[in-house]
Amino acid sequence: MARLEKRSWAEPFKIKMVELLKMTTKEQRIKAIKEAGYNTFLLKSEDVYIDLLTDSGTSAMSDRQWAGLMQGDEAYAGSKNFYTLERAVKKYYGYKYLIPTHQGRGAENILSQVMIKKGDIIPGNMYFTTTRLHQELAGGTFIDVIIDEAHDSESLHPFKGNIDLDKLKAVIKKHGPHRIPYICVAVTVNMAGGQPVSMQNLKELRALTSKHGIKIMLDMTRIAENAFFIQQREKGFSRRSVASIVKDICSYTDGATFSGKKDALVNIGGFLALNDAEKFEEASNLVVVYEGLHTYGGLAGRDMEAMAIGIEESVQDEHMKARIGQVLYLGEQLTKADIPIVLPIGGHGIFIDAKKFLPHLTQDQFPAQVLAAELYEDAGIRAMERGIVSAGRNAKTGNHYYPKLELVRLTIPRRVYTQAHMDVIAESVQSVYDRRNKIKGLAMIYEPKYLRFFQARFKKLA
Repeated sequence: MARLEKRSWAEPFKIKMVELLKMTTKEQRIKAIKEAGYNTFLLKSEDVYIDLLTDSGTSAMSDRQWAGLMQGDEAYAGSKNFYTLERAVKKYYGYKYLIPTHQGRGAENILSQVMIKKGDIIPGNMYFTTTRLHQELAGGTFIDVIIDEAHDSESLHPFKGNIDLDKLKAVIKKHGPHRIPYICVAVTVNMAGGQPVSMQNLKELRALTSKHGIKIMLDMTRIAENAFFIQQREKGFSRRSVASIVKDICSYTDGATFSGKKDALVNIGGFLALNDAEKFEEASNLVVVYEGLHTYGGLAGRDMEAMAIGIEESVQDEHMKARIGQVLYLGEQLTKADIPIVLPIGGHGIFIDAKKFLPHLTQDQFPAQVLAAELYEDAGIRAMERGIVSAGRNAKTGNHYYPKLELVRLTIPRRVYTQAHMDVIAESVQSVYDRRNKIKGLAMIYEPKYLRFFQARFKKLA
């Protein structure tokens, strides 16, 4: 009997409780998405079968995390859970100072106000919606310095999240280091399709910024996933643990913003971590204004306890193997069906190239928004747009930003769905793809001032 060349993997957990889902008809879904203005963010959760809107706060917590909730110290000041979280951050990430916040964007707000002055330039490896908005509200201007391959959905570059050092040098030369408070580095890069940054790129970036006295601030929301890709793809790391690689990544930076709702497997929470004592003191004072006392930052003690436990669980190799493995499985199913997706397959989801999926629609007809709505109508799958709607408008000109990538994100929550759910998703995408030529575009009929993708409404074009 021939030996199997490849063994199957299975999740490193067993299911203890299930949440029953409401099953809807296609007629019900057509009515629901129309009432939501063809914006999946405005759907009622109970009307969704498989929810791939986001991996933020949607993961399943472990029994240890649920037990941790019962150990919540809800004292207003000096909660013991804060010190548990502080120890976890120092142990697994290495940062000296911790400021908890209600979620990642709370940390982005504090960081931007503490670090950015009007007229400053903030280079980064592709924008993220809330990050760029906080930078702009603080008076700064974001400049994209990611490598060109990141904007090409078909490029197989293993580290499409890398900073292009030549682009960065040009920005420093043009504006001067005194106008650049920090480089914003995301690991992994969400808007590029969950693409990782290499350790070599971080080392070279640290060497460059050290010459100019520029800090590096990390968006470390999915740092464990980035570490897994380094382990799997970068020479010299195959025998290293995810946990050790995570700490190495942080060692090349001066601080970080963190949404615990992703890697740390909790439903709410985040933090700002810093190594600079002076900036920490300033941020500690400011967090009291926006979030809460510096030892709770808008969080209940129980949530800090759950996040500390989740940080430990997130860097376990077997957890990351299963987490990324499920994403890879779905991506491989779609690739076999010739569905145009961002390659290589990223960390937290599959990103469908809506321009290639619906080539008959112009970008002004919002093809990614259209495709997300069609997937919901077909099978009750809630995905989200990551294209022109998410990109927003230029604050000075009022014109749309036109990103090169027009994507629909199928975001996989951690420890929530089975492989059978992945098969249902793949079959639904194929079904929509088979009738793609008949799909019409959308027109925007309501646009909020900020972060329009959350609340904008659309109507179908005749």
